[in-house]
Amino acid sequence: MKYEATKNLKGADFKRSTGVERRTFEKMLAVLEKGQRDFGRPTRLSRADQLLLTLMYWREYRTQFHIGLSFGVSEATVCRTIRKIENGLVQSGQFRLPGKKVLPASDTAIEMVVVDATEQPIERPKKDKVGIIAAKRNSTPKKRK
Repeated sequence: MKYEATKNLKGADFKRSTGVERRTFEKMLAVLEKGQRDFGRPTRLSRADQLLLTLMYWREYRTQFHIGLSFGVSEATVCRTIRKIENGLVQSGQFRLPGKKVLPASDTAIEMVVVDATEQPIERPKKDKVGIIAAKRNSTPKKRK
């Protein structure tokens, strides 16, 4: 599905298919168009199609081969495009997620639950000499070679 096909989608359907709202998509597209220059041979996909391809990869996590079939490009082109779009968005600084060490602010109070996990004795049959048959070592047969 190319970007032209997503223009007709409603806001909720667009977010459902791409994972981002249309306003966010437009902001991402503006950042990419401003920050990246085209050089070399012209690409088959427009910048909007490249962004849509990357969002589909993130959203659905389909293989790059299948995404390439959907967009009519090779698997290597899909890989290069995803890497290029990711780098462009990260370098802009507007679409960066907080690090692992950042804790989200929470209004909920933390409650503690204490569980008593002490060991309890288990009743097992007692071992005594009545139930055991004692045999001398030399009375058991040995294997012959």
